[in-house]
Formats: sequence, structure tokens, C-alpha cells
Amino acid sequence: MSSYGKKNRKRILTRRPRHVVGKEEKYRQERDKSDKEDELSDKEEKEDWPLSFPVAMWDLEHCDPKKCSGKKLVRHGLIKILRLGTRFSGLVLTPIGQKCVSPADRDIIQDHGCAVVDCSWARLDDTPFNRMRTPNPRLLPFLVAANPINYGKSCQLSCVEAIAAALIITGFVEKAKFYLGKFSWGHSFLELNGELLKQYSLCTNAEEIISTQEKFLVDARREKLNRSVVADFPPTDSETEEEEEEKEEEKESVSINIISKIDEQVKDLNII
Repeated sequence: MSSYGKKNRKRILTRRPRHVVGKEEKYRQERDKSDKEDELSDKEEKEDWPLSFPVAMWDLEHCDPKKCSGKKLVRHGLIKILRLGTRFSGLVLTPIGQKCVSPADRDIIQDHGCAVVDCSWARLDDTPFNRMRTPNPRLLPFLVAANPINYGKSCQLSCVEAIAAALIITGFVEKAKFYLGKFSWGHSFLELNGELLKQYSLCTNAEEIISTQEKFLVDARREKLNRSVVADFPPTDSETEEEEEEKEEEKESVSINIISKIDEQVKDLNII
């Protein structure tokens, strides 16, 4: 045997065993990869203002700057920072809003813009909402987060998700996609909430938004119950292996995981 063959044989014998990556580890690797991609994209130059109205935020500095979507929008020049005590005449997405954003708010955003309060969900009690003045405080209806920190959780959206949701509901769909496009996971927000956002955008006022939200939650609970009942029955002889595999894939889908959490999370909602 030649020296080359011996070396090659040695390499084969000393080949490392295959490492099987679990689902959770794979998700962490993908999240870390997306974070690195976001950091690289941050090095790009600031872009020209893409909207005909202002987008702003009050930054309470509760979040990790490397993971905060609002901070990234600032670095891209796509959102303006408001100081505490500053009055914003446009629509403001805030946890202390008294009604939901709806298509009826389109003119407010068109004329005066929209803003968000960038604070931690765990620190709402010590957030000085009284120093963030606006005549148009609004809540967002039920939506599911797609950001890496709160993925799959209801109503815990990042800044960019909140802004995009408000823009879509009020008819600025392309503008919303532009903002989400700055994040490697942005498309996931539309995939998780696309149908529901479309239903919200077809409403005419906040009352219809609430009705649409309640109908969705009721249907989601019913679907969860129906799937649990079907799962209790053994497969019939007429079912093929392919059909059984498709059902297993459906059970593992993100939508089912989200529905399974709704009953627990909706108890914490206080949207009026």
C-alpha cells in the first residue's frame, strides 16, 4: 500500500463520530447565527428616511443593546429617540393605552406618525408612563411574538414587531415589511400572524378589532380541543403511513405549540 493510501486509511479510521444536534440546540445555533448576521448588517451606513411620517420611541434602556430591535432601528436611522417629558402628537403604542389600534387611526399615523415605548415587560411598574405624553395612546390586539427572546409568546412583541403590526393594521403594509426586513427573523412575524393581521386590517374601528380578537381566541381553543380529541382515536386501517406522518408533522408545527399556550397566556391579557 502506498504512503498516500496509508494516510487516507488513517484519516478514515480516526474520523470523528457524527454529532446529532437536538431541536433546542439547533434553535440556539440558528438564533446565534441570526444575531451575528444582525450585528454585521448594523455596520451598514444609515439609510435615508423611508416614510412620509415620523417613527419614534422612548427608550427606557431596560434591554440588552445588542438584542434590542429598537436600538438596531436607531443605528439604521429608521427611528428617532424621544426624551422623557417630550410630547408626541402621533399614535403611541403603550401598555397603558385605553383602546386598540385600528384602521380608523390611519390618518393619525399619516399626519403625525407613530411611536413605541421601549421598556421591559418585567419592569412595567417602575416605568414612568406619565412622562411619555400623547393624545393617542393605543394597545395592540392579540398577536404572537416571533423575535428570538419571546418567540411564541402572546402579546410580548419587540419594538419592530409592534411598529410593523400597527402599520399593517392601519394600511401601511409595505412600510411594515420594510422595517421587518431589517431582521433575519422578521419574516417569521408575518408567517405567524399574517392571517390575523389581515383580519384586523379589515375592521373599521377598535370595537371590531376586539370582536375579531375574541373570535380568533375562541376558534383557537376549539381547534385545540378538536385536535386533542382526534389524537385519542387510533388510526383506521384506511389511513396510509403517509397520512400518519403528515399528522405527526402538524402536531410539531409552530402553530400548534402556540395554540397550546393560549389558554395560559390569555388569562394575563387586559385589553379593552
